[in-house]
Amino acid sequence: MHPTRIVPAAFLSAIAIGTVILMLPIATRSGDSAGFLTALFTATSAICVTGLITVDTPTFWSPFGQVAIMLMIKIGGLGIMTAATLLGLAAGRRLSLSDRAVALTEHGHLNRAEAISLVKLVFVVSISIEAVVALVLWLRWWLGHGMAAGEAAWHGLFHAISAFNNAGFSTFSANLIDWQGDGAILLPLMAAIVIGGIGFPVLHEVWARRDPDRRRRPWSLHSRLTLATTAVLLVAGTLLVLVAEWANPKTLGEMPFGTALLNAAFHSVSMRTAGFNALDIAAFADPTLSINYVFMLIGGGSAGTAGGLKVTTFALLGFVVWSEIRGHAETTMFGRRVGSAIVRQALSIVLIAIGLIGMVTLVIDWIEPVIDFRYILFETISAFATVGLSAGITAQLSTPSQLLLVLLMFVGRVGTITFATALALAPRSAHYRYPQEQPIVG
Repeated sequence: MHPTRIVPAAFLSAIAIGTVILMLPIATRSGDSAGFLTALFTATSAICVTGLITVDTPTFWSPFGQVAIMLMIKIGGLGIMTAATLLGLAAGRRLSLSDRAVALTEHGHLNRAEAISLVKLVFVVSISIEAVVALVLWLRWWLGHGMAAGEAAWHGLFHAISAFNNAGFSTFSANLIDWQGDGAILLPLMAAIVIGGIGFPVLHEVWARRDPDRRRRPWSLHSRLTLATTAVLLVAGTLLVLVAEWANPKTLGEMPFGTALLNAAFHSVSMRTAGFNALDIAAFADPTLSINYVFMLIGGGSAGTAGGLKVTTFALLGFVVWSEIRGHAETTMFGRRVGSAIVRQALSIVLIAIGLIGMVTLVIDWIEPVIDFRYILFETISAFATVGLSAGITAQLSTPSQLLLVLLMFVGRVGTITFATALALAPRSAHYRYPQEQPIVG
C-alpha cells in the first residue's frame, strides 16, 4: 500500500474494533449496550486521542469499558506517533514503508537504522513518562487525599496515559476541576502533556545529543522552531488566560494569585492539545473563548501526540509574513532558508483546515439553532484539533451533528498527517512552464 493509505486504513480498523468492544453490554455499568453512535463517538475520540465525550466516562462506562478506553488511547497515541514519524521519514521519496524510511533533514538522510531507533524511542519515552507520572499521581491521591491505594493507582495510571497521549479523558465526572488547587497533580500532568505533544523528532534529537559529536552540531531548524514557539505559546497563553479571567468569579476571580497562576498555566498547556480542564469552560468570558479558538487551532509539535495545525506550521507562516513585509524574496529563519514547497504545503494545510472547520460549523449551527454559535465553533475547533475541551454541548447535539464531529476528529488527527505526507510525495517535474502573470492581490 502507498504510505498515505496505511495510516487511515489502520485507524479506521482500530476505530471499528473499538466501537464493537464498547457496544458490548459488559462495557457499560447498566449492562445494556451503549448503542452504535455512543460507542463510535467514544472509540473515535479515544483512538484519535481527542477527549470529547457524549456520556460521562466514570458513571456510564464499567471498569471493563474504562480499561478499553484507556487501551484505545494508548494504541491511538503510539500509532499516531509511530505513523507520523515513519510517514515523515518517508516524505520526499516514493518509498514503501516496509522497505525503507528516508527523509531529508538538515544533516542529510536518516537511514533505516536511525528510523528504527526513532520508533524505539517512541515506546521507551512513552512508557517511561507514563510510569513516572502514574506513580506521582498515585502517591498524591493515596497519601495526600486519602483515596484507597487501588483506586488511587487506577486514577493515576489512567490520567498518566491520557495526559502523555494528549487525550483529555478523565475518570472524574468534573474532569480536574476538583483538583484545581493541587499543584502536585496538575504539574506532573502538564509535564506529561508537553513532553508527549512536543514531537518525537525533537525528542530524538535531544536524546541523540548525548553523543559529544552530535552535541557540537547546531540544532535542526525543526527542533529550534518547535522549542522556541512552544515556549512562547505557553507563556503567552498563561498571561492571556490570567488577564482575561482575572476578574471572573466563576473561574480565576476568587482564587489566590498562586492558584490562579497555576490554573492559567495548566489551561495554557491543555488548551493547545490535551483537553483536560481544571476550569469551567462554559463559564469563560468571550475573550477567553477567542483565545482558546486560536491556541486550539495552533496545536502542538509535529509527529507527537498533539493535534492542531502544529506549531511549526504556525511559526513558518509567521516568518513568511515577516519576510514579505521586509521585502525579502525568500523566507529565512534561524539562519536557514525555507523552500517554497514547504511554504505551499503549510498554506494548503491551513486553508483546508479553516475551510473544513468553517463548513462543519455552519452546518451544525443550521442543524442546532438553539445552541449558542460560540460554543458550536468551540466544539468544532476542539474536534478538528483533537483537543477535547468542551463547552458542555457535545451530549446535546443531534445524531448528524455528532457524526460530523466524528468526521472532524478523524480527519483532524489522521488526515492532516497523511495529507501533509501526500503533498510531500506528490511533486513531480514538468517539462514546460506557462507564461508568468501577476494578478492583483489585497
